Amino acid sequence: MKQKFSTSWKASSQPRKQRKFRANAPLHLRKKFLSVNLAKPLRQKIGKRNIVVKKDDKVKIMRGKFKGKQGKVLEVSVKYLKVYVEGIQVTKMDNSKANVPLKPSNLQIIEMVERVNKKVSEKKTESPKKEVKESKSEEKKK
Repeated sequence: MKQKFSTSWKASSQPRKQRKFRANAPLHLRKKFLSVNLAKPLRQKIGKRNIVVKKDDKVKIMRGKFKGKQGKVLEVSVKYLKVYVEGIQVTKMDNSKANVPLKPSNLQIIEMVERVNKKVSEKKTESPKKEVKESKSEEKKK
């Protein structure tokens, strides 16, 4: 992995190469680094363990100074791989408020915004698809 970013590079046990991969990754791959853990009821509904966080998702903070607090996602920074949550702020020395950037690995999605991809919104059910195929084949026979 001598060049800045290699699409063919698979993996390495060397942390420096792992850091280089993440730091130099293009935006369409960086989006995948923003995946957040799902709460148990959502896991059962969707059939996945984690999913990429979106604006307006409701999240719970699992680690750090704000552990246990919940809020709506205000902004997702793909460039810096950070998530900003409503109500999670610090007071600066001049008494102004500033949003705190959080790592997605320290969050858990409690409620989701409607996703465009139907596979993500609901658990996969294969039985209705089979029924549709069978009915089409019966129509062709007639």
